[in-house]
Amino acid sequence: MWLQVNDLLEASKTISTLPSMVELDIQKGTVRQAGSHTRNLLRVKRGIDMVKVLFEQILVTEGNSLKDAASKAYAQVFAPHHGWAIRKAVGAGMYALPSKSQLLKKLNEDENSARAQMQSFVRSSGPVILYVEDLFTSKNLGLDW
Repeated sequence: MWLQVNDLLEASKTISTLPSMVELDIQKGTVRQAGSHTRNLLRVKRGIDMVKVLFEQILVTEGNSLKDAASKAYAQVFAPHHGWAIRKAVGAGMYALPSKSQLLKKLNEDENSARAQMQSFVRSSGPVILYVEDLFTSKNLGLDW
C-alpha cells in the first residue's frame, strides 16, 4: 500500500484533485492498468477500509483475539478480490498475529488510549472511504476489480 500512497503523493504535485486524476486515467484508457493512479487510489481506499473494519472489530470484540478481528476485516475487505492461494496464505499468516494486549504493549498504548485512537480513525476514515467510492461510482468504474 505504501507504494500506492507514494505514487499518489507524487501525482498530487501535478494533478490538483482526485476527480481530475481519475478523469485523466479515463481519457488515457489506463484506469485498470497496474500502476495507474486510479488503480492505486482504489488500493489505498481498500487499505484504509481494512484498518477501519479491523478497528471496528477490535472495538466490539470482547477478549484478546486480534486474529479474529483481523480475519473478519480481511474477509470483508480484501478476500473478495484475492484468489484462493492468497486467501489461504493470509489465513495461515493470521496465526502469527500477537494478542491484542501484546500489540498494545508493543505500541506503548493502554486499552483506553488505544480505544480513543481507534474510534477517532473509524469516525474520520468513513467519509474518506465514501468519497472515493462515490467518485468511482460517478465515473461508472465500479469497485469490484
